[in-house]
This record gives sequence, structure tokens and C-alpha cells, in this order.
Amino acid sequence: MVTIGLTGGIGAGKSVVARLLARHGAVVVDADLVAREVVAPGSAGLARLVAEFGREVLDPSGALDRGRLAGIVFADPVARARLNAIVHPLVAARTAELFAAVPPDVVVVHDVPLLVENGLAPAYPLVLVVEASEPVRLARLADDRGMTEQAARDRMAAQASDADRRAVADLVIQNDGDLAELAARVDAMWRDHVLPLAGRGCSRGVRSDAVREA
Repeated sequence: MVTIGLTGGIGAGKSVVARLLARHGAVVVDADLVAREVVAPGSAGLARLVAEFGREVLDPSGALDRGRLAGIVFADPVARARLNAIVHPLVAARTAELFAAVPPDVVVVHDVPLLVENGLAPAYPLVLVVEASEPVRLARLADDRGMTEQAARDRMAAQASDADRRAVADLVIQNDGDLAELAARVDAMWRDHVLPLAGRGCSRGVRSDAVREA
């Protein structure tokens, strides 16, 4: 099995790249979806969050109110550490289950928004970073998520910088253009880098200092 660590800043188009890789036959494990699953209504994870932070983190239906929880932990490092101590082990365990269920000859794309922030790059044979310019990202966040410019800038500032992500990247895909351009770049990356790496097994196939744009 070859695992690609996929990351990128908010609004860069990482999720679109994941879908394009899935079209090539990759299995995508989405860290955000796993994080939601482990605190879904009725889960032990949600019960632990309620015990730690109170019932005010629930919405009227009994599901996790992510906005309210974010308001509690965003500016409080101690509260954020308490949250991470609950959620991170649950995410790790569920992720391990998903990886174990994948056949050994399949390429797995691990879609991890905070790959750089959490120091996870060494775990992957190949780290793929999706980039887009700041104006493009701001426009996408406004159009797709209804975010104000200030809210978008705050989210971007809370994440790793482009330089931080490039420092651990094996490959960088630029995504300032349209879907057809992005698909062509993903196709080339799959052909020129993923398939040869899969053929060699799981040893790291591209130097971390050899950042290339597909």
C-alpha cells in the first residue's frame, strides 16, 4: 500500500483534488469526516465532549454544535488541549481501522487539513500540497461558504503558511485555474509520480526538497 498525505490551506481546493484522485482508483480517507464520525450523535466521543464542556456544546437536535465548541476552544489553548486529548485518539483509532480495511495493492489518499500543523509529514511516502493564490482562495470561500473576507483571512492565518506546507511537500499542485486545468495536473501527477511509487512499494520515492508543480 502507498499512502499519499494530502493537504492544503482552506480554499485551495484540496477536497477537489481528493475526488480527482479517487477517480483514478485511490481510496480517500478524509480526516474531517472521521473527526465528525467519532463525535456523531450517540457516540462515546460526543458523550465525552459533553462531560468535559457541558451540554451547551449540543444543538437542539442533540448533535455537536461545532460553532459553539469552536467558540469555547479557539482562543483558549488549555480548552483546545482538552478537546484534542479526547478527539485525537478516537480519530487515530478509527483511521487505523479504515486503513486496515484497504487491500494492500491500493493507493490510499489521506486527506488531512492539519497535516503540517500536527507534524504528520514523515508518516507518508508522498506528501501532496494543493496551493492557490490568496485572492482566489478568498473568492472561493466567499462564493462557496459565504464567508466574509475577514473571517476567511482569520481562518487562513490560523493555519500553516504556504511556506510551511512547501517545506514538507514532495509535490505541489497549483489550483488557480478551472477544473479542467486541475484535472490535467492531477492526471500528470498520478501518471508520473504515484504509479511509479506504487510500483516500487512504500519507500519514499521523492525527496522532500524536490518540490515540483504537477
